[in-house]
Amino acid sequence: MHRISRRVFVSRAVGAAAAPIALSSIRSFATAAQSPNEQIRVAVAGIRGQGWGHVGRFQQQQGVKVVALCDPDSEILANRLAEFKSQYSAGDNDVTASTDIRKVLDRDDVDVLVTAAPNHWHALMTVWACQAGKHVYVEKPVSHSIWEGRQMVQAARKYNRLVQAGTQQRSCPAVQEAARDLQQGKYGKVLWVHCSRLNARASIGKVADPQPVPPNIDYNLWAGPAPMTPVMRQSFHYDWHWQWNWGDGEMANWGVHYLDDLHHLLGWKDVPNKVVAAGNRWAWDDNGQTPNIHLALFHYDQLPVVVDIRNLPDPARRGGKEGAVYLGRRDGNYIQCEHASVRISRTGGGAYDADGKRIHQYKGDGGASHVANFIAALRTGKSQDLAADIEAAHQSTAICHMANIAWRVGRQTEPEQVRQTFQDCDDAAEALKDILQQLDGNQVDLAAKPFVLGPTLTYDRTSERFVGNGARRANRYLRCPHRPPFVIPDSV
Repeated sequence: MHRISRRVFVSRAVGAAAAPIALSSIRSFATAAQSPNEQIRVAVAGIRGQGWGHVGRFQQQQGVKVVALCDPDSEILANRLAEFKSQYSAGDNDVTASTDIRKVLDRDDVDVLVTAAPNHWHALMTVWACQAGKHVYVEKPVSHSIWEGRQMVQAARKYNRLVQAGTQQRSCPAVQEAARDLQQGKYGKVLWVHCSRLNARASIGKVADPQPVPPNIDYNLWAGPAPMTPVMRQSFHYDWHWQWNWGDGEMANWGVHYLDDLHHLLGWKDVPNKVVAAGNRWAWDDNGQTPNIHLALFHYDQLPVVVDIRNLPDPARRGGKEGAVYLGRRDGNYIQCEHASVRISRTGGGAYDADGKRIHQYKGDGGASHVANFIAALRTGKSQDLAADIEAAHQSTAICHMANIAWRVGRQTEPEQVRQTFQDCDDAAEALKDILQQLDGNQVDLAAKPFVLGPTLTYDRTSERFVGNGARRANRYLRCPHRPPFVIPDSV
């Protein structure tokens, strides 16, 4: 396996000239691993939550061995190392631990990087891993900006690496079967789509002054390419999801799963070309920055697609802390066709006639075989065998970024203007009406805190940039700044 020194990593990260890796010097993993007995050696980065689950999932695969754990939190790292040794170590199952991903990628006994680090690290870890001759399993959302996603695709292709996204529903039999039926026209032409995640979270709380970084966390390594700005949140871990420097809100946290399903179900080869969005962060006086109600209307050429992401409870209609229900659903995709509707989420779904009677059931398992699919593709060496190749994952993640950008360039607006913006799409208008009822149930004063509504943005799929009205402001968010030496170069 080709080896890259930390010195070379840093020089590439800051954009210095460095000799490119010759593909001939990278071991062909497919050739070396045709036999299921040939061992695949895995490193997992970001092991507090999802990453620790991946440790178990990869350990369960035949011929796979987790050999390295990585996390900038030394306390989490020590605890997970002890758990690993207790659960898995026997004979040759030893594992090493490191706080620095560069040390892990510099090892020649690592074939695969699995990253469940925070969003802002996903792209850089993937690019570095591809340059180091490693294959990658990267959690969703795969990128923190549209530009980063394209760099990931280019790195995977340039270094001939297999990169699988953690959008595991690509491996769900329900979604796969429904995709075949929809694309074969079983239910007629698709008329409109409603994609939703109607969750009920709690406020992350509010601090007035910067909080100390816990002494067990190397903040430089945790921040990586992102700014090392003061920590303005009560909980250091997880709540970064709702702050733009590191996270991408619920749109890219949960919404990406169903938007990726939609991309899969309808056989999209690219992203929508128009988007407008409205919403805000209501009812909570906290340090979160991302909207807790986010309504986006996309057009994929002429097909209207409503994306409805809500994190507020619906106390007046649902009672307690339950989230809203719209079109009889809390989450998933509602695809209205000429002759039936397809309603599907992580657990499966069905096709329904005009009277609401189920005429076909789609049985799902949530994508239980997703890791196995990745391992099988490694053994064939064919990216087309991946259920969630990085190109498709880049596109579905880009849809999330488009929705976020469409909201971030918005301005405070009266509800009537929001109604007028969405009135030409019946489903969007009905969804807005439902949102207003939910806000009323949360006693939200729209005069005190209005909607934020963006302009209708047009997206050029070839250049991956916005054009026309609002483009100048929107294009500022296509690429987030990186902090040296944790920089993805323009040419990977």
